[in-house]
Amino acid sequence: MLAQCCRRYLDGEVAPTAEALMRSRYTAFALRDEDYLFRTWHPRTRPAPPYWVEGTQWTGLQILGAEAGGPSDEEGTVTFVASWRDTSTGESGQMREHSRFSRRAGRWMYEYGAND
Repeated sequence: MLAQCCRRYLDGEVAPTAEALMRSRYTAFALRDEDYLFRTWHPRTRPAPPYWVEGTQWTGLQILGAEAGGPSDEEGTVTFVASWRDTSTGESGQMREHSRFSRRAGRWMYEYGAND
């Protein structure tokens, strides 16, 4: 399902909204597509790879809301809950994040997120 919704963005199509970029980045985390994560992370805030914790399996995404971030906006925020499972221990949980996005050269970029 995730790959169906977002594969076109991972393959190079420009995400039209901050929410579409958020969904595609979640897919990239789930598929471990480091190149896509690198390309969509604002250079000002991008850490060094790897961008995930080894043994983490992402199991679900729920978008709670978005402010701005539309096709004609320059900034936007997306609040979401992502579910995960530790493949070595079987432990599972959720993380909630309020993510900030901005456009750079016409493309949405992830800037940073604050966990609740």
